Amino acid sequence: MNPERPDPDQLLARVARDRAKAKRGRLKIFFGAAAGVGKTYAMLLAARERRAEQLDVIVGLVETHGRKETEALLDGLERLPTRPVPYKGTVLREFDIDAALKRRPAIILVDELAHTNAPGSRHPKRWQDIHELLEAGIDVYTALNVQHLESLNDDIGQISGIRVWETVPDTVFEDADEVELVDLPPDELLLRLKEGKIYLPQQAQQAIQHFFRKGNLIALRELALRQTASRVDAQMLDYREDNAIREVWQVGERLLVCIGPNPLAERLVRAGKRLAAGLRAEWIVAYVETPELARLPAVKRDGVLRILRLAEQLGAETVTLSAPAMSEAIIRFARERNINKIVVGKPSRRGWRRWLLGSVVDVLIAQAHNINIYLLGSPRRGEMDAPEAEPSLFRKSPLPGLKQRIPAKTRRRYLGYAWAVGVTAFSTAVGYLLFGSVELANLVMVFLLGVVFVATCFGRGPSILASVLGVGVFDILFVQPFYSFSVSDSQYLITLLAMLVVGIVISNLMVNVRSQAKVAAHRERRAAALYAMSKELSGAQNEADVVKIAVRQLYSEFSSRNAILFANAEDRIEHPRGAALAESLPGADLGIAQWVFDHNEMAGQGTNTLAGAEAIYFPIQNDDKVVGVLAMRPVNLRRVFLPEQQKLLETFLRQIGQSVARIRFAETARVTLLQVEAERLRNSLLSAISHDLRTPLATIIGSATTLAEDAGQLQPSDKLELSRAIVDEAERMSTLVNNILDMARLDSGVLELNRQWHPLEEIVGTALTVLQKRLAGRPVRVSLPAGIPMVYADAVMIEQVLINLLENAARYTPVGSDLDIRVETSDQAVELSVADRGPGIPAGKEERLFEKFFQVRHEAAQSGAGLGLAICRAIVEVHGGRIFARNRSGGGAIFTFILPLDQPPPSLELEE
Repeated sequence: MNPERPDPDQLLARVARDRAKAKRGRLKIFFGAAAGVGKTYAMLLAARERRAEQLDVIVGLVETHGRKETEALLDGLERLPTRPVPYKGTVLREFDIDAALKRRPAIILVDELAHTNAPGSRHPKRWQDIHELLEAGIDVYTALNVQHLESLNDDIGQISGIRVWETVPDTVFEDADEVELVDLPPDELLLRLKEGKIYLPQQAQQAIQHFFRKGNLIALRELALRQTASRVDAQMLDYREDNAIREVWQVGERLLVCIGPNPLAERLVRAGKRLAAGLRAEWIVAYVETPELARLPAVKRDGVLRILRLAEQLGAETVTLSAPAMSEAIIRFARERNINKIVVGKPSRRGWRRWLLGSVVDVLIAQAHNINIYLLGSPRRGEMDAPEAEPSLFRKSPLPGLKQRIPAKTRRRYLGYAWAVGVTAFSTAVGYLLFGSVELANLVMVFLLGVVFVATCFGRGPSILASVLGVGVFDILFVQPFYSFSVSDSQYLITLLAMLVVGIVISNLMVNVRSQAKVAAHRERRAAALYAMSKELSGAQNEADVVKIAVRQLYSEFSSRNAILFANAEDRIEHPRGAALAESLPGADLGIAQWVFDHNEMAGQGTNTLAGAEAIYFPIQNDDKVVGVLAMRPVNLRRVFLPEQQKLLETFLRQIGQSVARIRFAETARVTLLQVEAERLRNSLLSAISHDLRTPLATIIGSATTLAEDAGQLQPSDKLELSRAIVDEAERMSTLVNNILDMARLDSGVLELNRQWHPLEEIVGTALTVLQKRLAGRPVRVSLPAGIPMVYADAVMIEQVLINLLENAARYTPVGSDLDIRVETSDQAVELSVADRGPGIPAGKEERLFEKFFQVRHEAAQSGAGLGLAICRAIVEVHGGRIFARNRSGGGAIFTFILPLDQPPPSLELEE
């Protein structure tokens, strides 16, 4: 098999990604450091070039800010009309996404990616509008400044002292198909600002003193260049992966420092730091754990961990690789990350050992093409720095006066050697029984089976002993002359040598298989733990669920007592609510937790900060923002600080942080939605009250003023008319206020129904009596079939429903038009309808009629608050029924509500 061929899984993933991209439009971002560098100008130039190629290019929305040279580029380009949005007494012009989707051009220009849309728009952010355009297969050109990237928001606020509120998620920038950097030196940008080419003169002077200071512009320019360079680097890595390119490209400095469990490791890390700093390069420290290194004593593994932590403190990225061959893992990792410099120590093997056993350095030099290898020489013996005389962080010294027991691992090794002797004796017995009846080659297999058994169960040392003993016993007992190490036939020397070599090879192979199986089991266990954690956290509904799940999973994996601490509104870490901290983690220090929260660094036992603490404290992050602190007290610190365990813990913490952030975002969205809804209702209520109360109040005040100022000039008929006007308008105001109060009671859920058995005829008759004056001059036809059952309902509430429906019909129909009330019954329900001959219901508005404050505007309609039908629906639903509206054949509308007959009416006894 060709090792250079692409991975099949990667090819399948690439095909799926290409298919998804083929259906999606392409996004091109014109990216700059600040306003005024020429992003919109460059975008329009690119659009004109594509237009010259006969492509369908339109301008969805472009902000020229009055710049004449930019406005000149709009000539000849089709412009999409903007959408007017009324807002706080003014009209905002927003991008019309529906018109763009209907027009479906090949390319559309939509400026200012980070813009926040006006309230009432389909999406709150313009980047969401652009996402919908891309999903529809339309290519989009847009512009973005670096300060609007979400991940850089805090850094830019610290640099400039100005908080940028309009931000774009980094994923939008990362998913763009093309990013074109529009760059301008700070001095030229400031000159453009002073010349009034960016802002008006008075605004320009303020900008120069605040955001557009030269130092700010230099910092913003560097951030923009770095973001663009990072994106280009990621694209280059993707291209190399897609095309199965294994050779390293010398496009940037990236350094890999390889360490091992030897005294040279610390010097390698420090030398790598100096080299990376001199080259201004990204650097990585890697430790390759081979099956042999996996069996190192705990002291040496702790030393490797200490070096890796030192590298992280010096600013390196650390990785732990697992592979049978160290050189193979280093080369593969270097090619994947496009590393062009490797720092390793000089080979420790000399002479024949290096020639026979090989060297990692020799393999790297031979196979690592296009990679520079830097060798660090080790000092002569006696010149090596003495190790630090401090106890290991992960071992406790035995108490004085106590005898140290032999470790279980040592006891198992001794037991293995005993088994090697026993298995060899058993193989000898079996061979002695078979001797003479089978060939000697088959007897060799008996001894080799014993070696395989010992290697499988007890490792390399006992299996090698079994091989040597087997060869010796076989020579003495089964090769002539018997009972002697001498060999009569020289061909048996080849047999014995082959038997010894095969036994040793089998021993090594079985040991490697056991080590790889052990590593695979550990990886499988860690993957299962991550899956279990992510699965449970995905279903968490609140922070308490997240804490409960996280504490349980952390205890299961790290055998530790844990507490997750969150900050209050003042960013002060406090005890968990609902349970005392002492119950979950005795000895946790809120002061240390606060330090960890403020500095985003771990502290406590086993670290370099406040190492005397009884627990370890880790920051819980989400997108570089600390959302909480994990306080952990493990039984064994090695369970936490070993490289593979530390990576697992970091992943756990990242999942916890993402879950907490998700829940907080959901809660914020819910609160925001409630606030928006409350604001909408408040505005609707104020609008309705301000209109519907002002008119009757004006009439009442005018009529009352006329009556009060009358000096005997008014006729009795005029006085009567003014008095009736006051009464009518007062009743109208009373109806409006009652509707508002009824709606408030229904919304609050405190309304209690006084349900009794009532004849439906009485309810209809009472409603018509109340509205006798309101319905004067309107023929009302009532159809009540014989034998209508009584209804179990609150008669006052049902009367209100009927009154509201009749008033609504009167409001939308001219005087003199007919109104029909019809009742129909069945075994399960009673249905009552109110029909009119008005203008009818606009198509698609049948359901919206029952929303609060919604009104159908019609020139013949009288004003109202838009609450009557909403009250009707609320009352009917409280009774377990439903209400709906439809257009009437021949013109008009029909409003129908249905009340269930879920229990039989009471039987009435006849009086004698």
